[in-house]
Amino acid sequence: MTDMLRPSDEGYEPERRGFQTGFQHSPAVIVGAVDEHDVCAAVAHAADAGLGVSVQATGHGTSGLNDGGVLISTRRMDGVQVFPARQEARIEAGVQWRQVIAAAAPHGLAPLSGSSPTVGAVGYALGGGLGLLGREFGFAADHVLSLDVVTADGKLRSVDASNDPELFWGLRGGRDHLGVVTSMTIRLFPVERIHGGGLFFDVSHAREVISAFRDLTAQAPETLTASLGMVRYPPVALFPEPLRDRHVLHFRFASTSEPERLIAPVRAAAPAILDQVRDMPFTESGSVYNDPEFPHSYYGNNVLLSSFPAEAADAVRRLCGPAAPVPVILDVRHLGGALSRPPAEPNCVGHREAQYIVRVLSPLATAELADVRRVHRRIFSALAEWTVGQAPNFRYGPVEELGPVYDEPSSARLRALKEQHDPSGLFRALPEA
Repeated sequence: MTDMLRPSDEGYEPERRGFQTGFQHSPAVIVGAVDEHDVCAAVAHAADAGLGVSVQATGHGTSGLNDGGVLISTRRMDGVQVFPARQEARIEAGVQWRQVIAAAAPHGLAPLSGSSPTVGAVGYALGGGLGLLGREFGFAADHVLSLDVVTADGKLRSVDASNDPELFWGLRGGRDHLGVVTSMTIRLFPVERIHGGGLFFDVSHAREVISAFRDLTAQAPETLTASLGMVRYPPVALFPEPLRDRHVLHFRFASTSEPERLIAPVRAAAPAILDQVRDMPFTESGSVYNDPEFPHSYYGNNVLLSSFPAEAADAVRRLCGPAAPVPVILDVRHLGGALSRPPAEPNCVGHREAQYIVRVLSPLATAELADVRRVHRRIFSALAEWTVGQAPNFRYGPVEELGPVYDEPSSARLRALKEQHDPSGLFRALPEA
């Protein structure tokens, strides 16, 4: 097995660091796994020592912190194989989406990656995976074809629709409480180019822009996946000059068609500060959101909504805008379409009836966590009337439970799987219904 790092070891600190710097694991041991054999040995060691196990690839969405257990770092497991004739790819546990995008592009193919190409592909897909083209193709979990997973007994299993279909069901959408996934095989799609990008508006036009976004999403075809953000940009050269030190709304979309006619009402809602809409190769799809790629400290959570009526829009505009007592980053994403339909091979991704997801984050560099939590609680309370649940991804830090992650039948199946495969609770706890 590769070296086991302890807090006194020189490589411990850089190994435990992830993208999220506000909340970090404090394990007794870190295993920098290079292959599935290292993972098997690490899990077996943890079981023998009575220590809990967590996994980290990039550390974007740390919500369950490991304190005194075993942290398996998978960043070295970075192999990608593309099978163009089958339109499939095999991805190891530490791979980021940008690696898959780059490997698939020469074959005219693309994965169902999300807004940030630096997110770990496996963890993203295990939590459902809401992609740039989600309304057209569904969740990334819907197109996972097989998984290699190390369960609590330290054994490597290959699971798919015919080989242990119940465990396969639970892993796709159930995150990592049933085992450590060392690789997955996914379906790729014949997408070479997309039309998309963003329009930026001053926050003084928030009412008009949010109204136009609501109207657009009420009639959008499945080939259009859109979202709306609201954020204040700091006055630093890292960001485009027109946005610096300015509170803005950011309308983003991606489409495999030419939707200019559809987005025309959003363009007409207010004068744009910056227009980044264009036709682009899928290899540049990370520019649609332009998510930051540098590690930083933040706290955030999400709710799934049955609808986004004017009352909900007014609430987030008021509570997340310039008057908020702490900095708030708002992200409202349109769901529905293929995201609402069960996949050919069922999985445990929950609340497909939801039509929107509202994500709220706050940087912790200039705000106290207690103050941030109070503000977020007020925002989510204002959305409670339309909340149907919560997604397992988009949770950043030790967040509060805001709604069921799964319905009760799915929760019962997941509890049964937990009892079967991890009765001692080696892996992190299962979210409650």
